[in-house]
Amino acid sequence: MKNSKLQFKIQKLKNIYHLFQAIIANIYYGFPSRRLKVIGVTGTDGKTTTIHLIYHILKFAGYKASMISSVYAIVGNKEYDTGFHVTTPSSFFIQKMLKTSVDHEDKYFVLETTSHALDQNRVWGIRYEIGVITNITHEHLDYHKTYEKYVMTKVKLLKMARISIVNKDDESYKEVKSEKLKVKSYNSKFKSLDKLEDITKFNQYNYSAAYTVCKVLGLTDKQILEGMKTFKLPKGRLDVVYDKDFKVIIDFAHTPNAFENLLPELRKMFLKKEGRLIHVFGSAGLRDVTKRPLMGEVSSRYSDYIILTEEDYRTEKPEVICQQIASGINNKPYKMIINREQAINKAIGMAKTGDVVVLTGKAHEKSLCRGKTEVPWDEYEAINKAIKTKIQSSNDKSNPNIQMTKLFKF
Repeated sequence: MKNSKLQFKIQKLKNIYHLFQAIIANIYYGFPSRRLKVIGVTGTDGKTTTIHLIYHILKFAGYKASMISSVYAIVGNKEYDTGFHVTTPSSFFIQKMLKTSVDHEDKYFVLETTSHALDQNRVWGIRYEIGVITNITHEHLDYHKTYEKYVMTKVKLLKMARISIVNKDDESYKEVKSEKLKVKSYNSKFKSLDKLEDITKFNQYNYSAAYTVCKVLGLTDKQILEGMKTFKLPKGRLDVVYDKDFKVIIDFAHTPNAFENLLPELRKMFLKKEGRLIHVFGSAGLRDVTKRPLMGEVSSRYSDYIILTEEDYRTEKPEVICQQIASGINNKPYKMIINREQAINKAIGMAKTGDVVVLTGKAHEKSLCRGKTEVPWDEYEAINKAIKTKIQSSNDKSNPNIQMTKLFKF
């Protein structure tokens, strides 16, 4: 208890420091958000896809726009790396990007905005035209302590925005409405979106959020739908990286809710009667501990075989993290392989015709945090190596002279 109170006091001091940084950054760059229409998107899941979709629609419709997401930033048509494990960067980086966007004569700026950034004042001074909440589910309770506090932190974005847009089907909607804010709502049932093909059930909400934002900005149905038809999901979002005798899919899902949305959809879309869903995942260290058994429980409902592995365990023991996840697994075979590369090798090696291997939690991220060290990591390359090894082993048995080629493009 004493340690928890101390951490709270330390975080309050850090938040004051971040506030001063944000004030200085705004002054230094001349409060650039006042010359843009900034669209902020927050939520537990779906932020990145929604951000990229809004940005793509605006660009496709001919508007000048920039964005910052957890994958990267595109400002003034130039791509910027936002760093390891970063969704909303520092206030100085944000203000610099906003100023660059102004200099580029952009009209719109789409900004992925986390609860941490809101609580820590990193987005102080930004004049949001629109604030969007995609959903609020079980996540970051290590930081916010309670679901109610988590919701209220997200609501800060709506209070900073001129126009608020929220998901009417989400549990958080009642909490948001109790704040007596003027909000526009959306759900997954937009008749206009019926014209689009191949939208997964869980992405319907992301598309609906983007549609609502763009309608508020004055775009026509034709502009929005034409943009949506040409949209490709961001890297690491339902990313089919191998599709031959079996499939390998990468997704950033790292919460119970994300698993609940993703895994049944994978079974529906890709699995045949004889195929298995093999799920490789872990849970981040020094983060929400209570979600771990829930992730195990959800995975065991939809997966046929589970491999538990590392995912940025930081200073926690990865074996303990995996055991906590395993405590929620019900009546499904699973194996713990702490080294992520070895876990991927195992999953690919055991995959048979018709199987689907899904790796969640890392996706686009470029490092694994082991202890206090960021180790370079590329999920795509690890899969590529594992598949090459599997094919090479098979070829060696049948024809050792067959030459290997690159299996897929990144």
